[in-house]
Amino acid sequence: MAKSSAAETLTVAGHEVTISNPQKVLFPEPQYTKLDLVQYYLAVSEGALRGAGGRPNMLVRYPNGIEGEHFYQKRAPASRPSWIEVVELRFPSGRAAEEVVPRDAAALAWLANLACLELHPHPVRAEDLDHPDELRVDLDPVPGVTWRQVQQVTAITRAVLDDFKLVGWPKTSGSRGMHLCVRIEPRWTFDEVRLAALALAREVERRAPKLATSKWWKEERQGVFVDYNQNAKDRTVAAAYSVRPRPDARVSAPLSWDEVETCDPADFTLATMPARFKKLGDLHAGIDEHAGSIEGLLNLFERQGLGDAPWPPHYRRHSSEPPRVQPSKRKSKLPLVEIGRARRKEDALAGVERWKKRHPQAAAHLQPADVLVDAMRGRYSTWTRIRINLQHVPEALRPSQEPLDPDEKIRSSS
Repeated sequence: MAKSSAAETLTVAGHEVTISNPQKVLFPEPQYTKLDLVQYYLAVSEGALRGAGGRPNMLVRYPNGIEGEHFYQKRAPASRPSWIEVVELRFPSGRAAEEVVPRDAAALAWLANLACLELHPHPVRAEDLDHPDELRVDLDPVPGVTWRQVQQVTAITRAVLDDFKLVGWPKTSGSRGMHLCVRIEPRWTFDEVRLAALALAREVERRAPKLATSKWWKEERQGVFVDYNQNAKDRTVAAAYSVRPRPDARVSAPLSWDEVETCDPADFTLATMPARFKKLGDLHAGIDEHAGSIEGLLNLFERQGLGDAPWPPHYRRHSSEPPRVQPSKRKSKLPLVEIGRARRKEDALAGVERWKKRHPQAAAHLQPADVLVDAMRGRYSTWTRIRINLQHVPEALRPSQEPLDPDEKIRSSS
């Protein structure tokens, strides 16, 4: 197709999809454009729809590419083709919004034209919004944890799922972690699925306490965090084949279990995945044939006897939930200092390096998990806060709290 800055119209699945500004560069390093993104999703549409199709999707838009500001959009654009399906979703806040439900490749192309790099589906079908049919295991390494350790925790998680007669379908997160998609029968509520995920996380931690953690508060974590709260209502994760906002346009790649031990997430990008998909097909093609029961995990939750764990911010308090106060703000405080706040994670991390140069003696005692990188999510966008836990620094060497660097004035509702 001849390249031009003028809009282009594609015919996809019987619909005409207009691509505005098709040569808009979204990934500066490899110079991938909006049209490249559209063509990518058309090439992997069968797999992408298996992961995100038929479900309400939150839109995560990068109108000026990955180096510009992005924003979250729950409400489907008012100006949309008549063939774009929507469904009204109600959130824990009490608000409601009509979200996009992609059903075919044309809908994927339309979303790509909006600069939606990632697909962020809820774990429910549009036909039944109250009963998830997917339990999501998000293995999220703390800073300093190696990919090898993520692979080890993935194998342990698979063993736990096997013991409870559940089938995990692995995929790279497209960032530093791994996801396991677990198809379940749509018989349980969001809260019940979350408790099952919590029981799973605690069991993984019990089997490998030096490798994995189920602790919600970042200052208590070490190793790979098994993020049970990704199963709370209104939470979404990047679906299979989603393009992530990384400089190399890395994607969330479905894997066979034989590949988990040896794969390198950097091998799976917008450029390489179409050929892989053409050769291997969708490695998650059989997922819908293996819907399991979470009764075993719910029984495990009761046997563990540990009760509920903290929920994400902004969720209503539950009667069985422990105090929603991070350890550093309780009586026995951890020695934390806040370094900086910035819209871009890279800018916040640069502030850490400046802090280390100012305090080399203290920095020499830090362990990777002592640098707490908090992705703070407002109503429409995210920003990054960075704190440092000085627990491993001798008391005489601990710097006091300094003015934030950087200190971008960010409203929590931004």
